[in-house]
Amino acid sequence: MTNGQKSSDGAATLNRRTVLASGSALATGTALAGCLGGNGGDGGDGSDGGTGTEVAIISSPAGFDDNAFNDNAVQGLEEASNDYDLTYTTVEATEEAQYESIQADTAESDYDLIVCVGDNHTDPLSTNASEYPDQNWMLINNVIEGADNVSGWIEMNNEMSFLAGVAAGVMTQQDFEYEGSSTDPDGMTVGFVGGEDIPLINAFEQSYIEGVEWVDDEIEVLTGYGGSFSDTGATNDVAESQIDDGADIVWHAASAAGGGVFSAAQDNGRFALGVDVDQSVAEEQYQDVILGSAVKALNEATYTVSGAVVEGNFSEYVGEQNLSIEQGSIDFIVGQAFEGELPDTLGQRIEEAKTGFENDEIDLTCGPTSC
Repeated sequence: MTNGQKSSDGAATLNRRTVLASGSALATGTALAGCLGGNGGDGGDGSDGGTGTEVAIISSPAGFDDNAFNDNAVQGLEEASNDYDLTYTTVEATEEAQYESIQADTAESDYDLIVCVGDNHTDPLSTNASEYPDQNWMLINNVIEGADNVSGWIEMNNEMSFLAGVAAGVMTQQDFEYEGSSTDPDGMTVGFVGGEDIPLINAFEQSYIEGVEWVDDEIEVLTGYGGSFSDTGATNDVAESQIDDGADIVWHAASAAGGGVFSAAQDNGRFALGVDVDQSVAEEQYQDVILGSAVKALNEATYTVSGAVVEGNFSEYVGEQNLSIEQGSIDFIVGQAFEGELPDTLGQRIEEAKTGFENDEIDLTCGPTSC
């Protein structure tokens, strides 16, 4: 076996982009579910005396401190609060049934922008966007057709998932060992663990499978769901089962629950892949098993839209906006413990896949939000 096989120019493009790493410290001021709490900027309570721009961000069901999707969105607002006269308030909302009322309550609180994290907000916002026509809204993971007050951002999660599949497919074929964890190239089996079994995450799963098969269609992909975006015990059980059945690399699309996948890999001498942000940083205790992460620059999106509100040009971002490989907003980055350690083949295949998307040479079964 190779112990940390050195990588040269072939993987040079996979240097970690730390701007995408999201630390949980960004969301330490979150309030109880459904309540408004202050965070960020000069005011510390979501207000700076009324002279600056005030932004509220409502979480997805996973909540803040997920070291993934939600925290990455908050990071963009944190960056904006450093660069502009802007403060932001986090609204932790983990019960989807309350989203319509929480959105409305937040709109009544007179914010310049309300950011809704996740496709779960789409149906409630379809109502509230028309009920509050003077309110600027940002929706992440979908768009409200015909609404002239909503900036809808669709991340190409299918492209991101495909890159994760490419990475898993390449590494399961390698004879690789690092600090007690190893691959099993004779087995050629990888895993996927989703959070909730919903259309959005089904699209993650299918696109991941297609990325693996793009590398080698003889690789077996085991899949399962933990049932939530917060229960690490459930995802741990699914990942443990997949590892028992031969998976040497497991990717998750489970937000805060993904820690259970990392612990399963660490406890069983296997490897894992992160999602949304550089989770080898966000989940640093598992950096020795997180080979890399499939990432999206969601922080850049929230920074851009909040900055546009400050500058008075929000209208330029109304309607559908995208984060894609072609725009440089979707990527795969090597984990911090593995920089210079992974085989050249990984970097080469990731670059081939990215070029394939840029040249419209790769067709996926699923779109970015569903199949």
